[in-house]
Amino acid sequence: MLPKNLYDEYLAMLKEELVPATGCTEPIAVAYAAAKARETLGQMPERLEVGCSANIIKNVKGVTVPNTGGLRGIRAAATAGIVGGVAEAKLEVLQSLTQDHIEKTKALLAQGFCSTWLVEGVEGIYIEVRAFAGSASSRVIIDKTHTGIVYIEKDGQVLLDTRDLNTAKSKQYTEQHDASLGTPSLKVRSILEFANTVRMEDVADIIRRQIELNSAIADEGLKNDYGMAVGKSLLRGEENDVRVRARARAAAGSDARMGGCAMPVVINSGSGNQGLTVSVPVIEYAKELGASEEKLIRALVLSNLVSLEQKSYIGKLSAYCGAVSAAVGSAAGIAYLEGGTYEQIAASITNTIVTADGMVCDGAKASCAAKIATALEAAIMGQEMGMKDGGKSFSSGEGLVGKDVDDTIRNVGIMGAQGMRQTDVEIINLMLKE
Repeated sequence: MLPKNLYDEYLAMLKEELVPATGCTEPIAVAYAAAKARETLGQMPERLEVGCSANIIKNVKGVTVPNTGGLRGIRAAATAGIVGGVAEAKLEVLQSLTQDHIEKTKALLAQGFCSTWLVEGVEGIYIEVRAFAGSASSRVIIDKTHTGIVYIEKDGQVLLDTRDLNTAKSKQYTEQHDASLGTPSLKVRSILEFANTVRMEDVADIIRRQIELNSAIADEGLKNDYGMAVGKSLLRGEENDVRVRARARAAAGSDARMGGCAMPVVINSGSGNQGLTVSVPVIEYAKELGASEEKLIRALVLSNLVSLEQKSYIGKLSAYCGAVSAAVGSAAGIAYLEGGTYEQIAASITNTIVTADGMVCDGAKASCAAKIATALEAAIMGQEMGMKDGGKSFSSGEGLVGKDVDDTIRNVGIMGAQGMRQTDVEIINLMLKE
């Protein structure tokens, strides 16, 4: 029986992580910070300054900001957040933009309303917005998570400052836990037990929302031409093959998202693309297998938490492509739907993770849909191999394969977080030259 503290922790993770977001989460986080800066200022600013970490710049540069008529970049996201953003909506901050808001945003951009700068020496998520109107000013800082406001200032007076608290907590965690431990409570066997035993009333609403919203944007991506239309291209003539449908529908959702579609997505690990990858293929396999709603919900609980285990080592943003860690979750969820044992689910995870572990993240943009399709191809192959012979898996000592599935997840996580740190620097440097 899963201990109550672990049950409560897993449930809290699902509630915290599986939330709706409109558009790519990095530009949305910029818009959220800007909307909060205007709310704090209490009036329309005359000018705006936005500083971002390199990782934020990487993930905002090439993606369309939703509800803006095709605008891209940090200035567009921040200005739209100022003009029509609703701060209390958080990751759906731009959901209520109107055509008038779009026209005003374009006009302000043309006037040089917003300036930007690179915040050097900061990894991961960091956004700082400064708004000015005459002698009045406001300042808002987001740090570590997409909605993690840690500092608010108005007219030089500090209204909120939890930066020292966050630093203290980080220091305490580092002292108590080796950095290579990820989230120690997340282990595949315990996650599987939770998926098998969790009360439906505790998770049904969370997972149903993921099913509904992520399926809807996948439909939208297949109906219309967004980006490179990867999903539509994959599906053409292959509608009867569940392997293709699973990949195509997830890719189509990303096509729409990266192309500026304003429909919300339930995210995983702070990413809509990862939310799509971890859920849509499992949903498609459930339809093919005629699985009950309860079986699907339990499979998605497993899929989401396995992905969170991998990301707990890697972090929110890195040079390691999040489509892979999410596809690993899908492999586990599909194996679960097919009645897989712990050994078969563990084998499916291992096979997937060590097949596609070299894909890099070079920012959010149209090609993310193709990366999702590629990662899921590895996941489906890995899952099919894993279901053979009671759990056929690559062996310990072969590359990054560890002594068990959690050790393999850890090895790849350390490689993604620490080993690829310089890779991330080089990617960002190259992108900033463009």
